[in-house]
Amino acid sequence: MRKLPKLYAITDRQLSNCSHEEIVQKMLAGRARLIQLRDKEASSRELLDAALTCLKKTQAARARLIVNDRVDVALTSDADGVHLGQTDLPVEEAREILGKGKIIGISTHSLEQFRAALETSADYIAIGPIYDTMTKEIHDPVVGVELVAEARKLTNRPIVAIGGITPLRAREVIAAGADSVAVISALYPIKGLRNLNDKPDITGSIRAFLKTLNKK
Repeated sequence: MRKLPKLYAITDRQLSNCSHEEIVQKMLAGRARLIQLRDKEASSRELLDAALTCLKKTQAARARLIVNDRVDVALTSDADGVHLGQTDLPVEEAREILGKGKIIGISTHSLEQFRAALETSADYIAIGPIYDTMTKEIHDPVVGVELVAEARKLTNRPIVAIGGITPLRAREVIAAGADSVAVISALYPIKGLRNLNDKPDITGSIRAFLKTLNKK
């Protein structure tokens, strides 16, 4: 069973006004050690190029890089793994392609989906959205920390909570039973009105989360 860091940082070019390479560099500077490369708008070539570039940085820092959705990009880049949604390639087919050594995670949005995920070889199971989130215009209903607690009773497998998690909420989610919190929008805070070229303090956001999560 794999042990996950408490923080699972996810890249977002639009929210950050940065390239994936810049984002990953800033995340690593804050000591993030599990990063997901996520880009719903990039072409296959763009995503592969980003994965190859970012992987050099994560490997140098002894961190892990997971590719969102795209098993083909994870395979071709030799990334550390892939994160799958409910409509992506099934876990077992992804496992057959990537092999036993790679990390495969899957998103779930209900206890029924979580139970189904337990029947697969997924290394971790994500649950969400825990809170309301602005990352997706249309998202699944908010499930709350209650679903995390129910899911925790069913397995010792790593659980990742996602959706609207801030540094103030992070400890509540971990206390409910999550092993890790996956974060997107809270890593790219907008302080007042930002100019087109302004970039958020990603490294500072990572450090703020880790400070909260590592409190005794």
